[in-house]
Amino acid sequence: MTNLVAVTGADGFIGSHLVERLVRQGHRVRAMALYNSIGSWGWLDSLEPDVLDQVEVVLGDVRDPGSVRELVTDAEVVYHLAALIAIPYSYRAPRSYVDTNVLGTLTVLEAVRELRTPRLVHTSTSETYGTARTVPIAESHPLQAQSPYAASKLGADKLVESYHLSFGVPAVTLRPFNTFGPRQSARAVIPTVVSQLAAGQTRIQLGALDPTRDFLFVADTVEAFLTVGTAPASAVLGELFNAGTGTEVAIGDLAHDIARLMDVDVDITQDPQRIRPKDSEVLRLVCDASKLRERTGWQPRHTRDEGLAQTIDWFLDPTNLARYRPGQYHQ
Repeated sequence: MTNLVAVTGADGFIGSHLVERLVRQGHRVRAMALYNSIGSWGWLDSLEPDVLDQVEVVLGDVRDPGSVRELVTDAEVVYHLAALIAIPYSYRAPRSYVDTNVLGTLTVLEAVRELRTPRLVHTSTSETYGTARTVPIAESHPLQAQSPYAASKLGADKLVESYHLSFGVPAVTLRPFNTFGPRQSARAVIPTVVSQLAAGQTRIQLGALDPTRDFLFVADTVEAFLTVGTAPASAVLGELFNAGTGTEVAIGDLAHDIARLMDVDVDITQDPQRIRPKDSEVLRLVCDASKLRERTGWQPRHTRDEGLAQTIDWFLDPTNLARYRPGQYHQ
């Protein structure tokens, strides 16, 4: 394969895994990393040299039309993952989420429309559903933004929908449930637990322990992106697809599962800083991915324990663990 594909948010957790997989498949990849003064390419810096040598890194900002146009030019597929995603910080700086997630998506849509890009794959989030009213959650489930982050992603999703219906932009939206794996930010619960236990701590602090989530290993999330990026146009364009396992686990139980896999006895306490405002907490998320499975054949290939084992092994590497500050609250 020699088609050029472009990825926004390539320097992030899922984006870096997607770039790696695309290169392994033989694609030419142009990857946008957010410009910074220290010359970091985020998680792209951690890729093997033989992979990174095949990536054209474009430093820029998804909110900037010039940066995005440079990225998108001549691409056959654009995978749009760039976003602010930390829910706690969205309460403190909501406008920044609108700027990046809504206006940034608008910038990508305008470039794709102008350059007649054959396909745009847009990234949504299961947080747009809010607490489940019926389970499992299908794409027809009501939408409820229980955080400024969720609201910004809903706005982006609707912009994509409108550009498809108004201008014929060939777009498909993927709505992954809770992705986890190597390179994930310590703001997320699994890296929080694993990094603290890996650092020798046996008393860990988490937020609410009762909410349930549907955790999807990052390799399976990446395969979902590739699937909707390459499936026949008639099967996916103009559509939105959930991606998840269909199984849920309470956060407290998940922490004990991680401790079991790491052979550690753990004492879990609640950290008030990690507890979301009462009406903002999403209490239950569990995915119905039957639409994606029926249209494309995609399905998860890793159990939660298999994904956790790979994640734990990655964190136990001292080089990787050194990137984190176990016990420090991350947003």
